[in-house]
Amino acid sequence: MVKLVLVRHGESVANAANVYTGWNDVPLTKKGEQQARKAGRLINQISDFHPTHIHTSVLSRAIVTANIVADVCNFLYLPITKTWRLNERHYGALRGLNKDISRKVFGVEQVLMWRRSFDSVPPKQGSPIVDRRYRLCDQHLMPRAESLHQTQLRLMPYYYDEVASRMMRGEDQLIVAHGSSLRALIKKLEGINDHDIVKLEVPNAEPIIYTMNDDMRIIDKQILN
Repeated sequence: MVKLVLVRHGESVANAANVYTGWNDVPLTKKGEQQARKAGRLINQISDFHPTHIHTSVLSRAIVTANIVADVCNFLYLPITKTWRLNERHYGALRGLNKDISRKVFGVEQVLMWRRSFDSVPPKQGSPIVDRRYRLCDQHLMPRAESLHQTQLRLMPYYYDEVASRMMRGEDQLIVAHGSSLRALIKKLEGINDHDIVKLEVPNAEPIIYTMNDDMRIIDKQILN
């Protein structure tokens, strides 16, 4: 058996302000830092969890959360990979917009579709991303907006190549990422259908523990809070 632990970053300043964040790079709040420390303490309580690698995005809120968790758990010696493929879903032109204002402008039903459905794509960002962290990436792969489905499509190759491959060798793994990118991964892992994924919420800094057998099938799931 092998364990996979997923953690959404602690509260960010955008979470606190109730705005769409996506690929915007925002810091954690003080509350978010405290949540990350608590997540680390909870992970310390997991029996027989000995990860060999930490995976996170290239966005500060996830990286800082991963570092805090690693510090609390004495995992700082572990290798950590930062990849854009674990980034939050790209919210396109909605980035930085208050969610309540978006409902007034676009309507409650439309915003619900953009936020929670599997295939709906929000309005695209008008110009390509200009950020040095993506300078060496294939620019044809850089999105201007994404559905949850598109987020899943760019995330899963990394999961199979870098996470599942290690788990198949019996190595526990830790992923620290974002609400939507983790929803996309969980949908695939648990086989959640397109309708029910609307109801799935991933809270900040509450570790999700999957125990899997040799065939990478889930035999147990726990959420710590």
